[in-house]
Amino acid sequence: MTDTAADRTTQKTLDKVASFYDGRKVGDVGPLGFRRSTDIATLGNCIAVMMDEGLLRPGESSFLDLGCADGRVNVFMSYLVKISAGIEMDELTLEEYEPLKQELEEALKAHKLKVPPENIFLFPGDALDSQTHMAIRDSADFDLSDFDLFYTYLIMHEEFSRLVLKKAKRGAIFMVYGLDRIMPRYKGLRLIEKLSPLEGILALYRKI
Repeated sequence: MTDTAADRTTQKTLDKVASFYDGRKVGDVGPLGFRRSTDIATLGNCIAVMMDEGLLRPGESSFLDLGCADGRVNVFMSYLVKISAGIEMDELTLEEYEPLKQELEEALKAHKLKVPPENIFLFPGDALDSQTHMAIRDSADFDLSDFDLFYTYLIMHEEFSRLVLKKAKRGAIFMVYGLDRIMPRYKGLRLIEKLSPLEGILALYRKI
């Protein structure tokens, strides 16, 4: 298989992953109004720009979702990064990850597409708690300072910005999904103004 053919297969896979999860949203579309699901297709468009800009290096960058819910963003990102880790405080929500992933894998196999790679690590706990950070280090062999990309829905973005400022390495990218026209500012993080908000919804900040 040529690289071009491999790229086409990966894109078809990502499109299938996006349509699978976007058909199972909660929040504004679907049940459970206290939760909000990332639109994976929209995020995919943002990620394509990030790759073009060199902010995400396929197969090299590492990704941490600070409130991963059912792990859908982690599954999508797993095809593009070296490690796709997530933290979720609500264990009942996190329990949705495995059944959804199994259903997705069956759908992918039926279309002869790639199942998610084995680089996904999801952890129950508080993303602000050092005990959770230790669990990531023990299981995935990654400190918070090793991650290149940090992701959150708008909820708790201020608290997570302080975590990124304290724990992330210089140059790490903080991705905040769910924004509109007003771009918040965070101490020690610089808004990448030429790109934000991508697709009108994702703001990117670089730790300085």
